[in-house]
Amino acid sequence: MAAASHVSRAPAMPFAFGRVAVLRAAIILAVVMIWEATAASGLLFRDVVPSILTIGRALLKILAATEFYRNLGVTAYEVGMALVIGGTAGLAAGIALGASRFAAAAYEHYIYYLGPTPKIIFFPVMIMWFGVGPGSKIALGVLSCFFPIALSTAAGMREIDKVLIQVGHSFRASTWQMITKIYLPAIRVPAVNGLRLGLGVAIIGVLLAETKLSNRGLGFMIIQSYTLFNMPQMYAMLIIVFVLAVIVNVVVTRLNAGLR
Repeated sequence: MAAASHVSRAPAMPFAFGRVAVLRAAIILAVVMIWEATAASGLLFRDVVPSILTIGRALLKILAATEFYRNLGVTAYEVGMALVIGGTAGLAAGIALGASRFAAAAYEHYIYYLGPTPKIIFFPVMIMWFGVGPGSKIALGVLSCFFPIALSTAAGMREIDKVLIQVGHSFRASTWQMITKIYLPAIRVPAVNGLRLGLGVAIIGVLLAETKLSNRGLGFMIIQSYTLFNMPQMYAMLIIVFVLAVIVNVVVTRLNAGLR
C-alpha cells in the first residue's frame, strides 16, 4: 500500500512545479505590462518611467561597455573581502558564543541589539578610520555581514548533539581539534545559512557606501545615472544588480542543499 501510494503521488511533483513556473511567469508578465502601460499612459513623466524597450537598449549598452566590467570587478572585490573578513570574524564569534555560556551571557545581547541597527550610520566613522577608498566600503560590508553570521553560527552551536562534544572531550581533543573535527562539521548548514544572509547584507552595505562616496563600483554607476537623470541606464543597472544578487543567492542555496 505504501509503495502504491508513493507511485500515485509521484506525477504530482512535475505538475506542481509546472504550475509554480506558470505563476512566476505570469507575475513577471503582469509587472512588465503594468510598467509598460504606465510608461505609455503619460501619468508620469516619460523620462521617469521609460518603456521596457528603452531600458533594454540601455541594458545592452551597459553590458557592451568595458567600464561596466571594471566597476563590477571593484564591487565584487569589495564584497568578497567584506565576506571573507566579516564571515571569518562572525564564524569565530558564533563558535565562541555557542561554546561558552559565560561568553553568551556577557556578549550575545550586544550582538542582538546591534544586529538590526542600520549599518550605514557608521559609514562616516569608517571613512575617518579607513579613508575614502575601498577600505571604508569593505569595512561597512564587514560590519553588515558579521552579525547574521555570528548569530546563525551561535544558534547552530547550541543544536550540536552533546554526545559529540563529550566524545571530543573524552579523547582530550584540543580547542582547534574540537573546532575542525566536531563544531564545524556539525554546524555547516546553519553556518551556510548565515553566510547567505551575510552575503546579502554585505552587498547592500557595499552598494550603499558606493552611492555615498565613491568614483568606482556598481553603486557609483547607479547614483551617477540618477545624478545625470539617465533613468533608462539607472533602471538597467538596478536590473543587473538584482540579477547578480539572484545568481549569487541561487549558488549559495545550492551549496546549502548539497550539505544537507
